[in-house]
Amino acid sequence: HGFFTATHINAPLTASWMHIWHCRDKTGRLIHLTRERYAHIVKHPEIQQPLLLIERALATPLLIANHPFDPTVHDYYRYEKQLDPEARYLKVIVKYLNGTGFIITAYPVQHLP
Repeated sequence: HGFFTATHINAPLTASWMHIWHCRDKTGRLIHLTRERYAHIVKHPEIQQPLLLIERALATPLLIANHPFDPTVHDYYRYEKQLDPEARYLKVIVKYLNGTGFIITAYPVQHLP
């Protein structure tokens, strides 16, 4: 998925970013979603009810993987049968700063890493 670049990993996460939604991950850490990131995620038409699916992936992931380029970024995966049969795992990428997470993106993938 060509979206994820170092620019997005290192993007400033400041108070000027409007947090429109939040939930807790499996370990109880607070995860925020900004209006800008939500607008990006909903461009994936195959993700119906994105907030519900993202919350489930963060709260009850099948797998949490360390991101290969940045130790503060984690990839959450959850199987979702309502996604396209070609890509039934939802991948949610979260960057953690001082124990708080910020969703970078979410999209369906075919396989676990």
